[in-house]
Amino acid sequence: MDIYDIQRAQAVFQTVFDAYPAAVTLAYVVLFTLLTALCLPGAAVLMLLAGASFGLVWGSLLATLASTAGATLTMLGARHLLRRRVERRYGVLLQAFNQSLQREGALYLLSLRLLPVIPFVPVNLVSGLTRLNGATFFWVSALGMLPGTAVYVYAGVYLAQLQSLTQLLSARTAVTLMALGVVPLAAALVLRRRRRSS
Repeated sequence: MDIYDIQRAQAVFQTVFDAYPAAVTLAYVVLFTLLTALCLPGAAVLMLLAGASFGLVWGSLLATLASTAGATLTMLGARHLLRRRVERRYGVLLQAFNQSLQREGALYLLSLRLLPVIPFVPVNLVSGLTRLNGATFFWVSALGMLPGTAVYVYAGVYLAQLQSLTQLLSARTAVTLMALGVVPLAAALVLRRRRRSS
């Protein structure tokens, strides 16, 4: 999918949103939630669309809510429906995850959300096989995913102005992309200091 495909999708989305704002907002959250829960690609495009149509603040909140809800559904599905399959595929990761979770608690999950060392989907699946409370998983995941989500949504605010994907290297969008790298680094420093002080 190139920049023009994304812009065309955004134009259609904006037209429908202008006519039916409440229904489109609800449909957006439901679609994003299901897409995340089923581990399907497309989250980046949906975050860009959120910035283009909803704006930075509202778009960031909606995208974070939807992705967190989807991640929580995946986690609960692993806990109640997919236990054997997840244990078979991620057994080693599960053991390490449990040990770190017992040692550091929810802070460990927060660090994984801020610093995506382990991909998004395995974290959701493996979390389902731990004793981590569902509500804790939800709010920690939301807190950890909000900064990265906001950067993508911010890029989407300027989506309509782009003429090609190479314009992502313009001054404004370069700053946005740099923030994607700065946010995890800043989070790493904060978490490292927190661990040393505890």
